[in-house]
Amino acid sequence: MRASRVRRGLTAVATALATAATATAATAGAAPQAPPEPATADVRLITFNDLHGNLEPPTGSSGEIELDDGGTVEAGGAAYLAAHLERLRAEVPNSLVFSAGDSVGASPVNSALFHDEPTIDFLNSQDVRAHVAGNHEFDEGYQELWRMATGGCHPQDGCEFRDSFAGADFPYLGSNVTFEGGAPALLPFTVQLSGGVPIGVIGATLHDLPSSVSPGAVRGLEFGDEVEAIDRTADALDRIGVKAQVVLLHQGDEAESGGPNSCDVAPGGPAHRIAAAVTPKVDALFTAHSHQQYTCTVPDPAGAPRPVLQGASYGRLLSVLDLRVDRASGEVVRQGSRARNEVVTRDIAPDPEAAALVEEAREKAAPIANRAVGTTAGDLLREPAPSGESSMGSVIADAQLESTADAGAQVALTNPGGVRADLPHASSPAGEGDGVVTYGEAFAVQPFGNTMQTITLTGAQLKGVLEQQWTPEGATILQVSAGLHYAWSESAPIGSKVSGLTLHGEPVVPDAPYRVAVNNFLAGGGDGFTGFLEGTDVTGGKLDLDALLDYFAAHPGVVPPSADRIEVQG
Repeated sequence: MRASRVRRGLTAVATALATAATATAATAGAAPQAPPEPATADVRLITFNDLHGNLEPPTGSSGEIELDDGGTVEAGGAAYLAAHLERLRAEVPNSLVFSAGDSVGASPVNSALFHDEPTIDFLNSQDVRAHVAGNHEFDEGYQELWRMATGGCHPQDGCEFRDSFAGADFPYLGSNVTFEGGAPALLPFTVQLSGGVPIGVIGATLHDLPSSVSPGAVRGLEFGDEVEAIDRTADALDRIGVKAQVVLLHQGDEAESGGPNSCDVAPGGPAHRIAAAVTPKVDALFTAHSHQQYTCTVPDPAGAPRPVLQGASYGRLLSVLDLRVDRASGEVVRQGSRARNEVVTRDIAPDPEAAALVEEAREKAAPIANRAVGTTAGDLLREPAPSGESSMGSVIADAQLESTADAGAQVALTNPGGVRADLPHASSPAGEGDGVVTYGEAFAVQPFGNTMQTITLTGAQLKGVLEQQWTPEGATILQVSAGLHYAWSESAPIGSKVSGLTLHGEPVVPDAPYRVAVNNFLAGGGDGFTGFLEGTDVTGGKLDLDALLDYFAAHPGVVPPSADRIEVQG
């Protein structure tokens, strides 16, 4: 925790104590008493999640929000996010702003080129008071997360955005994140005063976070059960007299349809499971990670309703929770709570301070970001077909196969979560022209800097990997390179869904060796694909972004591939 935040917290506590002392003295003396303080305090909590360094308004489908009536509206952008925050704070002066994780990592080039320092500066400017560590906060390891928190120039690249970097003015939370041996690696909670009442903020990240990052990024860390950690922390807050408690949970459900304030989510999701189980001491949960929009009410174990909500991603929604807190007991009056998601529309004047920061990042990144690297003949989109394949994912897989040909690769597979943006055919606001792909656009698609690896799997092991695409929690369909074809059955049981696996029209032989190209995240068993760990004869390769850049350079006018590599059967 930064010293400035500590000082501010101590000052707030001292002010509250002094106010209480003054009121007591006035009551004891003969001086006229001030009007009695209201029995309850109204406090507004505002949270965003999964910003991913999107300082500029995101484009394509990533810059739209589906409304309750089925229509869409353009949304997002740091300058508009700041303007809406100012409006919401003006409505309720006792307001606190939080982040539910993944503010950095997988970021566009304007933030990522500078190791996301511009995004941290933006969060500081918005007086964010607490931030749970998401999985992407660990993309570059714990030491980089610590640098984000405490400041200092990057150990290799120095300070490239500004002459110095002060770090975050807010604490990173993670009640279930420990070092091996059990010592806390992050603060479990923070207490914030608002309206004269203390609000306990508990942070918890997904317990299976190691499956979402490269193994080396979380070496030496352990991620415990979310419910156990939240309950333990809630008990500690209760013991010190903090009764109003909320959770920043970097875990979420999948929404099946609906606008920002619907609750049409897939049953049995992790956020609902956690929300139904954690102690009744917790009054609300802000969720994240799944990039979905929903506003739900889930009964706690005592049967009392409490809000559970998530605000999509990329700064397109703000999750707003209005609490009524009893001043005498410190408890939240549940029936007085109101939760909703508000769209960060672009129909209001942008905040000038935030706009200046965005423009500074854009100008400093422009010489690299606006360089043309290729052309396309149509939209390359990450929205999947019913089979699970997408045109953007197919192009990435083709690029990775081509980049690993020298290592003998016969097929390439890539994870859909690594495909981070569309490549629209229309020109971006930078004015490069229709069909022109810039470095910045390509970077937004492949921002992780994963290294390609080529491994040997038997045909049976390759089929086994494909069977791992389905789990009881849902499906993660890998993107496949041209030449590989198979069918999967919706009705078949998990573990037996794949059939008709061929390579260039020939059946894949179970005991024959095949050279398979994957990024190092998948090679390490990421996203639960542990079958890749069986690979042998590992050969290193290029960065995934470089593979995509080389592919665009070698193939002018890339045509969106047809969705015919994977077939869906009944």
